[in-house]
Amino acid sequence: MIMKSLTQMGMKAKAASSLRISEDIKNKILLNFVKLIKTNRKKILSENKKDILKATKQNLKGNMIKRLELNNEKIKNIEDSIKNIIKIKDPTDKILKKWKVSNGLHISQVTIPIGVIGIIYESRPNVTADVSCLCFKSGNSVILRGGSEAYNSNKFLSNLFRKSLKSYKVNENFVQFISSKDRNIVKFILSKMEKYIDVLIPRGGKGLVKTVQKYSNIPIIGHLEGLCHTFIDKNVNIEMAKKIVLNAKMRNTSICGATETLLIHEKVLNKYVNQILSTLANENCKLYGDKKVREAYKGKIFIANENDWSKEYLAAKISVKTVKNVSDAVKHINKYGTMHTDAIITKDNKVAKFFLKNVKSSIAIHNSSTQFADGGEFGFGGEVGISTNKLPPRGPVGLNQLVSYKYEVKGKGQIRK
Repeated sequence: MIMKSLTQMGMKAKAASSLRISEDIKNKILLNFVKLIKTNRKKILSENKKDILKATKQNLKGNMIKRLELNNEKIKNIEDSIKNIIKIKDPTDKILKKWKVSNGLHISQVTIPIGVIGIIYESRPNVTADVSCLCFKSGNSVILRGGSEAYNSNKFLSNLFRKSLKSYKVNENFVQFISSKDRNIVKFILSKMEKYIDVLIPRGGKGLVKTVQKYSNIPIIGHLEGLCHTFIDKNVNIEMAKKIVLNAKMRNTSICGATETLLIHEKVLNKYVNQILSTLANENCKLYGDKKVREAYKGKIFIANENDWSKEYLAAKISVKTVKNVSDAVKHINKYGTMHTDAIITKDNKVAKFFLKNVKSSIAIHNSSTQFADGGEFGFGGEVGISTNKLPPRGPVGLNQLVSYKYEVKGKGQIRK
C-alpha cells in the first residue's frame, strides 16, 4: 500500500515538474509562504517542541537535537533565506551561450529544470523550507523524506508551502512530503523510483549518505562527510589566525563546514601554538595533538592518533597536526579530507595561490573561516546541500545549480552531407 502511494507521489511530482510557472507567480508564492510562516510561528514552535521532547526521550545526540531545534531566531533566518531566494533571478530558460556554425545553424545553450528532485534528510526542519523554495523557483518539483525525529516540524512546514501553492492555484504537488515513517520507504525510493525522481540529494549523517550512495539507482548530489581543515602558514597575522580558527571550529560545531583538523607550519609552532590553542581551550574545545604539538603546547591536550585525521567530530573537539610547508599541508588534506571545505591563513599570496589551486576541495578559502561554506553566505539565497562530487554541481547547491541545459538549434532547411 505504501509503495503504491509512493509511485502515485512520483507520478504527481512528474506531472507538476512539466508545468511552467512565471517568475512573478513563483515570487508571489514564496512571499506568501513567508507570511504564512510569520502568522504560524507559534504553531511551528509548538510542533517543533513535540519533536524535541521525543528526541530527548530517545536520547538523541546533543548535536542532532541542536540541529533539530527551532527558535525565533532560526525561524527569522528561514524567512530571510526565502526573501533572498525571491531576489535572485529565475534560473530557467536562460541562454548560457549562443553561436552560429559554418553551415548557418544557430545554436543556443538554454537552461531547463532538472525535473523531480528527491531529498532524504535528517534533523534540520529548515531544510524543508529551503529546498521547497529552491526547487520550486528553479522549476523543479520535490519529494521530501525527512527524518522521523523532525516529523511534526517538517510536515507542518511542507503543508504551509502547499497552502501557498494552492492560494495561487498552482499544482500543490510541486512539494510533497512523505508522511509515513516506514523505514522500508528509503529502500523503495533508492531502488524503485528512478522512473520518477531525476536526482537524489541526501542530507544527514555518514550512515544515511553511505546507504544512499550504495543502494541508489538514481543519480546523487551530496557529500559523505565535512572533514574540513584550516592551515596556518608561517607568514601569518596571528590575531587574524586566532579569530578565524575560533570561528571556524566553535561558531557552530555541528555543521559540515566546521573545521575538524588544524594544521600548523612547523616554523611558527613554538611561537603561536599556545595563543591559538588556548583560544579554543577557553571555549571548552577538547584538543588532540601530534607529538610536536603536545610538546609545544602548555595546556591540556590529548594524543592524536591516525584515526583523528579522518574524524568528523561535529562537536567541540579538534585535532592539531604539524606540517613542514604548504605542500605538506595540501598533501595531508588531499589524503584525509573529504573535498568539502579547506582554508589557509597566510600573508603570502604566492603560498595562498598554491594552496587554492592544489587542494581537491570543492571550496578552497584564503584568510577566512570554513564556516562560510554555505549557499546563503555565497549569495545563493540558500542551498539544498553541499556537493563534494567531482562532477558538477560542486560546493553549495543553490538556484543556479538546480538547472540543467539543452541545445536549441535553428536552421533554414540545412541537411547534413
